[in-house]
Amino acid sequence: MAKRVTGPEIEKLIQLLAKVPGLGPRSARRAALHLIKKRDQLMGPLSGALQEAYDKVKVCSVCGNVDTADPCTICTDPTRDQSLVIVVEDVGDLWALERAAALNAAYHVLGGTLSPLDGIGPDDLTIAALVDRVKAGEVKELIIAVNATVEGQATAHYITDQLEGMDIKVTRLAHGVPVGGELDYLDEGTLVAALRSRTNI
Repeated sequence: MAKRVTGPEIEKLIQLLAKVPGLGPRSARRAALHLIKKRDQLMGPLSGALQEAYDKVKVCSVCGNVDTADPCTICTDPTRDQSLVIVVEDVGDLWALERAAALNAAYHVLGGTLSPLDGIGPDDLTIAALVDRVKAGEVKELIIAVNATVEGQATAHYITDQLEGMDIKVTRLAHGVPVGGELDYLDEGTLVAALRSRTNI
């Protein structure tokens, strides 16, 4: 059995860092050591930024984005076309599409995808809120920009069924998004091509 070489405070820091996506136990140890070595330049400002984010970050009641204001910066932007709404699975996908800067549209974050095996049904997502936004009448087109996975496509079909009979154009991402691909890992050029060549569902 390996002996512990640090105090419990440092071990706790390592364990918490290891929970960050992309950081395993070894990477977390390296990150913790780097933070400790650069306490004044990194650890102090980082702890302050984390506390400020903890205190101020909210989930937008309109679209589901995370921001320090509710409604968020995107929803209150007067230059955005609020009649065009891009539906995404998660905030990471919203940020990926914003980096591509292909459309100046509004968004709706579902909070995941339908997955009966994981116990995730329609009530666990913001599909009802999306349907309510469409019923309100301002939205003219929905772009379903979910990941090209089985769950993503099932979610897209479910949303389309819920909107049947409503006066709205529903499109989806087309060329450029590989089957099984995830939006957050695609480059901006691919995302731009996918948005511009969207097709009806």
